[in-house]
Amino acid sequence: MKTIEAKNLRKSFGAIHAVQNYSVKLQPGEVVALVGDNGAGKSTVVKMLSGIYRPDAGLIEIDGNSVQLRSTHDARGNGIETVLQDLSLAPQRSVFMNLFLGREEVITPFNLLRQKAMREQAEQLFKELGVNIPDINLPVGALSGGQRQAVAIARAAKWSKSLVIMDEPTAALGVIETAKVEELIQNLSERGTSIFLVSHNLDQVFRLADRISILRRGEYVAEYRTSDTSKNEIVSSITGSSK
Repeated sequence: MKTIEAKNLRKSFGAIHAVQNYSVKLQPGEVVALVGDNGAGKSTVVKMLSGIYRPDAGLIEIDGNSVQLRSTHDARGNGIETVLQDLSLAPQRSVFMNLFLGREEVITPFNLLRQKAMREQAEQLFKELGVNIPDINLPVGALSGGQRQAVAIARAAKWSKSLVIMDEPTAALGVIETAKVEELIQNLSERGTSIFLVSHNLDQVFRLADRISILRRGEYVAEYRTSDTSKNEIVSSITGSSK
């Protein structure tokens, strides 16, 4: 796994300064949470790191080398995988095929799908991550919300070489399924995967994150080690109120 660092990222849309001077360093095996109020710029940061938006200024470095993320293809090519809120799964296709969307293994020169090999890899990956899917041949649309989320995260973990970005991964889930997804995130971290977690749930942030990065009205405010701060301090930084 690699270290990713964003330095002084900026992004504007006309006269609207969505993000100003945002910096973060993401180390292998760490979970860094990005928090802020609605409209703080969190989604813009995610889209810059995932290649959806190009920064107007600033640098993104991988192991000290500057990279240009002009597209999601560039981001994936640099080992950055993103789990957005819509999950980007194909509901009619099987679980194991969803792991390989756009990256299907084929037998050349006939372009026949290597379905057995892909099934075996899917089963092994789910076993390693502790993901319980009743049947990897089922269409993803037949799974529960938590199981679909687990498939999307497992896919990101399979292809990531640097970072997995997660945008509100449990926002639509109940208590039990949220706990399962959080366990999966912890498993990924223990395997050495860097995770950049966007979450409005401070209880979740304090359970999962090693560090907490804060945006307020597009401006980078501060970063705290989770073990050295409190929810009150984080809320004060998010809102700009005194402690």
